[in-house]
Amino acid sequence: MDPKQNRHKLETYRTELGIPQAFVNISNKVWTFVEKDYDVEVIIGIEQHLTLRLLNNQSHKEFIVTLVYAKYDAIERIELWYTMYSLASDMTLPWLVGGDFNVMVDNEEKFGGRPVSLNEIEDFRHCINTCNLFDLGFKSSIYTWWNERTDDDCIFKRLYRCLGNMEFQQMLPGLEITHLSKTGSDHCSMILSCDRNAPPIKKSFRFLKFWTEHKRFLNVVRENWLIDFSGNPFILFKIR
Repeated sequence: MDPKQNRHKLETYRTELGIPQAFVNISNKVWTFVEKDYDVEVIIGIEQHLTLRLLNNQSHKEFIVTLVYAKYDAIERIELWYTMYSLASDMTLPWLVGGDFNVMVDNEEKFGGRPVSLNEIEDFRHCINTCNLFDLGFKSSIYTWWNERTDDDCIFKRLYRCLGNMEFQQMLPGLEITHLSKTGSDHCSMILSCDRNAPPIKKSFRFLKFWTEHKRFLNVVRENWLIDFSGNPFILFKIR
């Protein structure tokens, strides 16, 4: 289907669903429909994702949503990681990133077939960590894709996920993601729901474990911890 036909189909769905706003990325593979309660600005609409800024007219809460449909090829996915790095570099708003990343974060997210590429895993993990994003978890089956084969040829993967920064988790602490059953597709759908009465999330302490392998790590910690300082030692450690 060519882009004009896709856009016509998008407009048809928008009208039938009675939703006033509809947006699509440049490849016509990421579609989103938004209720009239939100003001929407398209920040980026490139081939592998659509990023929107949304402002709720009632609560006046503002946040960023990045909807992903990543390339199957690892080299082509590098463009996606770079644009996410760019978004994260000055991100101050709550940020939700979700969709089909076409890659996993560890071997446990795949069953059957060839082993997962460690390089692809590391690229994805590095992107998540560098962008200060957290996996928001899920309910139901771990796998979101099946090759529709059986026995020794059967392969399952977790390709869909939702990520969010700490600001997003604090804004919607009761957020819950459910993997729905596969119907009419080799992919399952995800649904996000929120318990508005959930208590707020306290910001966690994050630490890059690889620093422990630096030859001066223990000495730096010891020197900063024992220095004569009347405040919190963590503050001085950060400053130095």
